Amino acid sequence: MTYVPSTHRALTFHDHRAGFTGGDDSPRDYLERCLQVIADKEGLLKGWVVMNPEGARAAADASTQRYRQGRTLSAIDGMPVGIKDLIETRDMPTQMGCAAFEGNFPKNDSAVVRALRDAGAIILGKTVTTALGFLDPGPTTNAFDPLRTPGGSSSGSAAVVGANMVPLAIGSQLVGSILRPASFNANWALKPTFGALNRGERLGLSQAHLGIHANCVEDMWTAAAEIALRAGGDPGHPGLQGSCQPPAAIRPRRLVALETEGWARAEPGARDAFEACLKTLSEQGVSILRRSDSALVEALEQSISQAAALSLRLISWEQRWSLANLVENHPDTLGPSLLRQLESGRNMTLAEYRECLLLREHARQRLAALATQCDALVSLNACGPAPLAADIRDSKYPTGDVSFACASSLLGAPAINVPAMAVDGLPLGLQVLGMAQADAAITGIATWLSQALHRSA
Repeated sequence: MTYVPSTHRALTFHDHRAGFTGGDDSPRDYLERCLQVIADKEGLLKGWVVMNPEGARAAADASTQRYRQGRTLSAIDGMPVGIKDLIETRDMPTQMGCAAFEGNFPKNDSAVVRALRDAGAIILGKTVTTALGFLDPGPTTNAFDPLRTPGGSSSGSAAVVGANMVPLAIGSQLVGSILRPASFNANWALKPTFGALNRGERLGLSQAHLGIHANCVEDMWTAAAEIALRAGGDPGHPGLQGSCQPPAAIRPRRLVALETEGWARAEPGARDAFEACLKTLSEQGVSILRRSDSALVEALEQSISQAAALSLRLISWEQRWSLANLVENHPDTLGPSLLRQLESGRNMTLAEYRECLLLREHARQRLAALATQCDALVSLNACGPAPLAADIRDSKYPTGDVSFACASSLLGAPAINVPAMAVDGLPLGLQVLGMAQADAAITGIATWLSQALHRSA
């Protein structure tokens, strides 16, 4: 499938609700269309671990009745949703892509799942994750080329949205696990401010974020806001801020163009596509600030120049005890990447972990220093389009290089993947990054950027 951002037709939800209210369509009919796409494509895509079609049909019928009676629960009432298989669901097992958790069935809803159900959304199934949300890949293929990686760790969530099986799925990110697969599969995706969406049972890692994969900015924002309205953020965090209405497009006056550590490894086509976007924006009156223009930008670039390695060291210390338990209780169930992480954590000291925390805080302060200098920051979200899975299977990053997507995790800052570019007929995402708690503002900016870039295509 050749991908052209300006003409690509993706499955959305918000624009079908008028048909539900008017009786020309219904949540049940919408769900059945999704199930038909799944039946047609899942044999090749392999994006789902387990599904609950009968439970989904019952929920869709209840939603259909609410639309007919004029008593809908929210703007996402009737929306079919996929849930990354790291997140607990009361009616389906949570096996986390790892043989050690085969058959694991807590029979609880995580905070985000409960919020979705309370808003009337339809929990259709669990989507494939890499093992424990780390680097060892699962069976899922890319939505646009089955020979290519879908990215990770939210591989299934990104792919099922990109393949038009559902309009939205829940993902999560430690390093680059929402933004990179979103880039590879042409999703709109929100990796929110750290703590903005309640992680429920998954509170143990200091860079873990829940986020949204969707086929349009309206569905992305509305779902995130409806979740936050009901579940809030992590304990001690204010939660995602902003109205449930999608933010209006905001024309930025000045953007910082970040290179990040990925620029040296970016493919020529990806660099050219990014530069073309910047040129288009500049021609429309947006000022572009780069590292050569500002000492503050240069300082931020330096502080995130090893973002991936620093993130992995932080994570290896924080999860060393849980991985050690798995090795002892379930020998031979962890893949090579997780075993390397365990070894790394065992070799770290508390003093080294504290140093990593200081380096992360230093980077966050340098981002905050740019608050008066720009409206947002932009970069690539990946080094190029999705690579061939066979070419990277035994590499350091077997689901794709994390270099561009990881900075937002280290910074705890909100970031959005805008499906604005294509290289060789494959998707490549533009990252829009902002200050902490500025999720709504960067959503408005991302909306304007998408419109401006599509107009010029």
